[in-house]
Amino acid sequence: MPLAPGQAVGPLERPTGGAHVWLADASRPPRADHSPARVLDARERRRAASLHRYADRRCYIAAHVALRVLLGAYLGLAPERVRLVREPCPCCGEPHGRPAVAGAGLHFSLSHSGDLALLAFAASPVGVDVQATGSGAEVAEEVRGVLHPREEAELARCDAASRMDAFARAWVRKEAYLKGLGTGLARSTALDYLGTGPVPAAGPTGWRVEDVIVPAGYAAALAVREPAGPGAGGPGERGPGAVAGGPGERGPGAVAGRTGVSSPSRRAARAGSPGRTGR
Repeated sequence: MPLAPGQAVGPLERPTGGAHVWLADASRPPRADHSPARVLDARERRRAASLHRYADRRCYIAAHVALRVLLGAYLGLAPERVRLVREPCPCCGEPHGRPAVAGAGLHFSLSHSGDLALLAFAASPVGVDVQATGSGAEVAEEVRGVLHPREEAELARCDAASRMDAFARAWVRKEAYLKGLGTGLARSTALDYLGTGPVPAAGPTGWRVEDVIVPAGYAAALAVREPAGPGAGGPGERGPGAVAGGPGERGPGAVAGRTGVSSPSRRAARAGSPGRTGR
């Protein structure tokens, strides 16, 4: 069932054949015993302090507190005792690949935008992305050459009213997949075809990509590497509080509201430069 603001998160069973996906409302304050000063580590607190906009700081803090609370519930640890590390980057070998918990064997991914944080946990590599959407007029000017040629052709056939939603679907699918790979935007977003339509195209070999149900004004997706062997589950495995009709689950706090943030098309315009994976 959905977790109400301030409700304690009890022990959680680890995901096995699929992924557990959680949505958290960044506008709701955390429990007193989950205060940022107590839960976040020094690096996270420095990162939060470096964000100039209050809305960005609030969302970053809420997302990372939720991450630690949920990891702690899966691993049987207090949130502040979860030790986060970075895996080696698949492109260059430097330590800025997928975020991970040292020695835990539990994969996770985190994304946040506006007032919404999206988190996923799986037994295999996983990636999620959520974005507040913008206007269709931005797309034609800012994202040329960023999508797969088939996706660009699909966008060109869209009318102005539907173009931004179509682009946002393609973009969050790509970011989720690239986060799952561990490359982030160091890998070209034009290489992989995931589609712009209401249903994702078949994912790259060994991966499942699904859209995640989120409030109006957002787009979100999940990518998870499929375990080998018969009977392996897909990414839509649901843990406590699953949202009917999709893999989204509500984490600490109900989902509501949004604030103005960079649209996916602005992020796409910067996609050519390598960056760290995750947020």
